[in-house]
Amino acid sequence: MIEVLVVDDDTRVARVNAAYVEKVPGFHVAGEAHSAADALRQLETLPRLDLVLMDHYLPDETGIAVVQEMRRRGHQTDVIMVTAARDVSTVQAAMRHGALQYLVKPFAFAGLRSKLEAYAELRRTLDGGGEAEQAEVDRIFGALSTPSEPDLPKGHSPTTAELVRQSLMNADGPLSAQEIAERTGVSRQTAQRYLKLLERTGRARLTLKYGDAGRPEHRYVWATRA
Repeated sequence: MIEVLVVDDDTRVARVNAAYVEKVPGFHVAGEAHSAADALRQLETLPRLDLVLMDHYLPDETGIAVVQEMRRRGHQTDVIMVTAARDVSTVQAAMRHGALQYLVKPFAFAGLRSKLEAYAELRRTLDGGGEAEQAEVDRIFGALSTPSEPDLPKGHSPTTAELVRQSLMNADGPLSAQEIAERTGVSRQTAQRYLKLLERTGRARLTLKYGDAGRPEHRYVWATRA
């Protein structure tokens, strides 16, 4: 399990974010903090901590200052900024002090889930150890990027692509084109077309479900959960 500390000055928001984290397989909330001092205290006292979801606007200090102090104390715990701060200087400071990702409030569960799944994929890649060729280095550095969709072929709608993508990402398991169609309101043929696009671009993986007779049913799962 990936142990997470949720830091937010608003206790209600912290509870919501913690609940989101707990819904993502492989993640567990080790603690919640509502101030910079509390976050630093828990960093010292929790037996294990892998990731901090860090708010920037804290009552006693900024989230960036907390990250700076973490590094000064030798804590190498990974950080994802989760904050309403959207000015470029804050984003730049977060990058310079080692934040792996930056998620702007407000966001839906799917937004945080995609960041956490990308983080889990990065950890799996790094846990392999050894040496890396350039292609592997590129994959490591790109592991946390979660763009919506690549340039769409002619005749494809970005809105429909996003509907299909979100349905697949939020599913508990593989879905068929018919199930995607029912969730999004598009036709089965349209759903199939966009699912094949996601498969070709590596965002989804095809699985086969065999019945008693006839051709196997094509089902798709988001790549990070395949």
